[in-house]
Amino acid sequence: MSSIFDLSGKRALVTGSSQGIGLALARGLAAHGARVVLNGRTEAKLHAAAATLAEAGAEVEVAAFDVTDPAAVRTAVAGLEEAGPIDILFNNAGMQFRAPLEEFPEEEWARLMRTNVDSLFYVGKAVARGMIARGAGRIVNIASVQAELARPGIAPYTTTKGAVRNLTRGMSTDWARHGLRVNALAPGYFRTPLNEALTADPEFTGWLEGRTPAGRWGEVEELVGAAVFLASDAASFVTGQTLFVDGGITTSV
Repeated sequence: MSSIFDLSGKRALVTGSSQGIGLALARGLAAHGARVVLNGRTEAKLHAAAATLAEAGAEVEVAAFDVTDPAAVRTAVAGLEEAGPIDILFNNAGMQFRAPLEEFPEEEWARLMRTNVDSLFYVGKAVARGMIARGAGRIVNIASVQAELARPGIAPYTTTKGAVRNLTRGMSTDWARHGLRVNALAPGYFRTPLNEALTADPEFTGWLEGRTPAGRWGEVEELVGAAVFLASDAASFVTGQTLFVDGGITTSV
């Protein structure tokens, strides 16, 4: 049965993968046999991340491009496809900005939308064209528990993750008939650079530990099993779904 989780011979593009969740996902996919393509905007960070994976025996490539620029996305994906098919896409690039909603800067609202929603559309569409032509592919969009829950100060972020969940449903509805499987992975509260302000706050950590049935922060490595499942043949009849990996926080009050 382990063969249905084997990603050998597959090539996976992971956006926003120079650090944090994206890098952990890339490392996990590589450990299950995939050749991974790291993406970000800063070449130096990407090459440093790629070196750490290569040292562990991973097959790894680097593709530096801005996922919020549709022309850059089209050019980059076309270049990657010339070297071989993209079998798996993880739309992971994302950002956060915290402020009271009544004071939230309009420019930050727009930047959140570009990064967390528009980029999934741009990259997803560009990669899906090749997958459709081949009649197969896996796309996993990174959502969040904020697709289901809200907290003070992050209403725009919550908006973007709700959009990710519904865009996932829409992609699945349009593309499943072409052999694509599109799902979302929704992390709970994990120790990442995006959450540094929260992990450093003892009051927030205390609240989170009391609020989460598992009683702790998640570690990024704990997302790998779910990611590999969604990227593999084990999920051959799973599409349009959002899989929460959250220590139970969305299941209790």
